[in-house]
Amino acid sequence: MDKVIEAKYITFRYKSEDETETEKKSENVLENLSISFEEGSFTAILGHNGCGKSTFAKMTNAILIPDSGNIEVNGFRTDKEENLFDVRRSVGMVFQNPDNQIVAAIVEDDVAFGPENLGIEPEEIRRRVCDALESVGMIEYKDHSPSQLSGGQKQRVAIAGIVAMRPKCIVLDEPTAMLDPLGRKEVMKTLHMLREKYGITIILITHYMDEAAQCDRVVVMDRGRIVLDDVPKKVFSKAEYLRSIGLDVPQVTQLFGTLKKDGLDVPEDVIDENEAAEVLYSVLK
Repeated sequence: MDKVIEAKYITFRYKSEDETETEKKSENVLENLSISFEEGSFTAILGHNGCGKSTFAKMTNAILIPDSGNIEVNGFRTDKEENLFDVRRSVGMVFQNPDNQIVAAIVEDDVAFGPENLGIEPEEIRRRVCDALESVGMIEYKDHSPSQLSGGQKQRVAIAGIVAMRPKCIVLDEPTAMLDPLGRKEVMKTLHMLREKYGITIILITHYMDEAAQCDRVVVMDRGRIVLDDVPKKVFSKAEYLRSIGLDVPQVTQLFGTLKKDGLDVPEDVIDENEAAEVLYSVLK
């Protein structure tokens, strides 16, 4: 499959305003990092605060540019100014606080904002806005004020605004961190649907292990490097290592690890509730 994003040996550090050419006042946030994402894939990126995951997310949209190495988005290098339009049209960003992304007083107008900036014809914009709101289950709220919506609904409107731009990839930087469990569930359901219906590549930065367990691939970062990159079952089977770098595993995985230590003959790589129920039923019946 085609690679939507490919990063090659990227390094980056934040520089202070008074730093001279010969001074180096901070360590690298990203260190010689290489990774790619295939079209239609659904990847979770995990890591403790400061590991570089949000910095990397901003690089996929050319908000930040690597100090060395390069990133290609849909074949366009992000460090070339003439590619900026194509890069940002290819990768849409959704951030943690939906209030920071909502720019209009009416939901319909907010979703139309991105396509309008792309210079799309008004008739096509109207079609895209309706399609995008339908896709995230928010069409009935198109005439509402965003201030009347719940956190989960606002985040779905923010996602609709990106979908209306028809990107190849959506990068979400902890989009459920400020939401309650219902809002989190709404957002995850929306992401799965977008991937299945439109083939959009999803990159989800999260600190919720149960969200990562729903993805096809889990990437773990530590100190600006990738330390694990595999399917969820294999990544979460390394529970001790994950804990050593400040991370955890899904709750059901913790439970089954405890049951295993207590002598019950159960696998240790269970990562979701449905699988857990099936295993327990077969063991205890």
